[in-house]
Amino acid sequence: MSGLLAGKRLLVTGVITDASIAFSVAKLAQENGAQVVLTGYGRLSLVERIAKRLPEPAPVIELDVSNAEHLAGLADKVREHVDGLDGVVHSIGFAPQSCLGGGFLDAPWEDVATALHVSTYSYKSLAMAALPLMSAGGAVVGLTFDATKAWPVYDWMGVAKAGLESASRYLALHLGKRGIRSNLVAAGPLRTIAAKSIPGFEQFEDAWAEHAPLGWNLTDQEPAARACLALLSDWFPATTGEIVHVDGGYHAIGA
Repeated sequence: MSGLLAGKRLLVTGVITDASIAFSVAKLAQENGAQVVLTGYGRLSLVERIAKRLPEPAPVIELDVSNAEHLAGLADKVREHVDGLDGVVHSIGFAPQSCLGGGFLDAPWEDVATALHVSTYSYKSLAMAALPLMSAGGAVVGLTFDATKAWPVYDWMGVAKAGLESASRYLALHLGKRGIRSNLVAAGPLRTIAAKSIPGFEQFEDAWAEHAPLGWNLTDQEPAARACLALLSDWFPATTGEIVHVDGGYHAIGA
C-alpha cells in the first residue's frame, strides 16, 4: 500500500452526491492508501449508492449528529469495519431556510439553534464520539467558509461557521494533550447541494470568478479535498487550530 495516507483509517461525513467535497475527500483518500468509512443521514440508500462510485465501495453508517444515541453508538459501529481511526472529516452543515437569504433579522431562535447545533456544536460532538477510536497522531478536519466577514445572504450560517472556527481552536487546545490535531479548510464557493439551498448564492460565484487572484473553478472540489488530505496526513504533525484557505486567494485581497 502506498500514498500520502497509506494505512490510515478515516471516517468521512457529509457525502450526499459525487459533487460534494466529502466525496472528493473519500475518493482521493482511497487513491492515496486510506481505508474509508462514510456516514449518512436521511436518505441512507442514496449515500450507499454514491459510496459504490468510489474506487472501493465504502461502508456507510447512519449518523444524525444531533442525535445523542447515534453519537453514543458511533464508535461501536465504526469498529465493525475498522479497528480504529486516524482521521475524521466533518463536512456537515445545515440551516433552516429562514436563516439564509437575507433573513438574519427575522430568523427565530428555534431555527438559529438548529443551525448552530448541526453546523457548529456537531464538530465537537463528532470528535468526541470518535475519540475512543483515536490515538496520538490522529486528526480532525472540518470545512468552513471564511467567517471573518459578513457575507450577503449567508446570514446565520456565517455565524455558525464563525462558531465552528472557534470550536476548532478550542478542540485543538483540549485534544492537543492527546496528540490529536484539529484544523479547518476554508473553501471558496462550490456548486454543491448545500450551496444550491442558499438563495442568492450566485453573488458568491460572480465575486470569486472576477476577483480570485488564481481564478476559481466553481465545480472543482479537488483542491479543497487535497488540502483536507494534507491535514489528515503525517506531513502536518505540528499544525493544529489552523484554517487553510483554498479559495484561489480571494480571502487575501480587498475585493
